[in-house]
Amino acid sequence: MRAVAVDLDALGDTRKLWRDFLADSARRFASISPLDPDALPEDRAVAAEELDRWAEAGVGDWRVALERFAEDRAPVYLRPSAEASAALRTLTAAGARIGVYTDAPEPLARIALAHLGAERRVEALETGTGARERLLARLGGEAEVAGTADDLRRLAQSVSARS
Repeated sequence: MRAVAVDLDALGDTRKLWRDFLADSARRFASISPLDPDALPEDRAVAAEELDRWAEAGVGDWRVALERFAEDRAPVYLRPSAEASAALRTLTAAGARIGVYTDAPEPLARIALAHLGAERRVEALETGTGARERLLARLGGEAEVAGTADDLRRLAQSVSARS
């Protein structure tokens, strides 16, 4: 195995942090421009496009607000997983290149990687629309995909079994 593309949420669930950011933003900027977080698409890349249009109404750069929100609250929402960390160690020790993909905006993904303790083992990060496809292109055609924590664990176990 030369490379592994890992879904960020296989390392730690970032969706609650995202939803709470949206709820906080809707409350904070309600007087400037209404936002219904429940009406936004589940796909965060598509939701980001809608937030860009919302920001044009005068609320400012929502990505900066997301970065601040995530920096302040990531320790509450995101805990490093011993199992995921062990899997990443096993894969990198076997020489696999590790990349992470997510539909989440870049500020959230970057902060999540740091708080999950995975940042130093990750060679590449792709975010937003088409992130998985871009990452697979960067890593090469032989990259394996770990879309869940179970997938990541199984890949690490298969590498361990071959050693």
